Amino acid sequence: MAEPSPKSLQAGANPAGKFFPRGNSSMVYTISAEQLPSEIERSLAAQPRSWYAVYTASNREKRVEHYLRLKGVDVFLPLYSITKRWRNRTTVKVELPLFRGYLFVRIASTERVRVLEAPAVVSIVGNGREPLALPDNEIDTLRKELGLRQVDPFPYLKVGQRARIRSGALAGLEGVIVRKDERLQVVVSIDAIMRSFAVHVHADEVELCPGR
Repeated sequence: MAEPSPKSLQAGANPAGKFFPRGNSSMVYTISAEQLPSEIERSLAAQPRSWYAVYTASNREKRVEHYLRLKGVDVFLPLYSITKRWRNRTTVKVELPLFRGYLFVRIASTERVRVLEAPAVVSIVGNGREPLALPDNEIDTLRKELGLRQVDPFPYLKVGQRARIRSGALAGLEGVIVRKDERLQVVVSIDAIMRSFAVHVHADEVELCPGR
């Protein structure tokens, strides 16, 4: 059966996915269903997103990160490097999660189920009633610049002399000054997950926080 011509149709008719403009124009536009975003996709795109900490099963952080990334979730798994020596005396650099059992996702409130359904995800960290959003600037800084400095896991700290990193990739982050192996470090804590990490710094890169 021959396809009807635009002239034989009323203005605005739309047979078989065809769109015919009003007026005398003879232009014909073809729009497939796949090109039209669904109402759900448009709704999700318009919703505000925040960073949340996700608690995972032991030693499953990388698997969860991979799964969520395949599902289109904005996910961040901080890593640090160590050098291991095998029995044959060869050495290899290994990347491990900076915060054991945790990673971060940037999602809208309606996307929480997508995260909780992921294998090996235990929970989204919250205050007992609802998930607790983390400061965007803190996570964004870690996500963008963490690879530029040496970092190590560190026991969680909340008291002590506080200082602010004033220059370099992590400028603006605050933490506790410690010394390890004759090297100066600033221990930065993320209170929501009760985890800390130590950033190696030089003395001229930090300043004491006033009133602390």
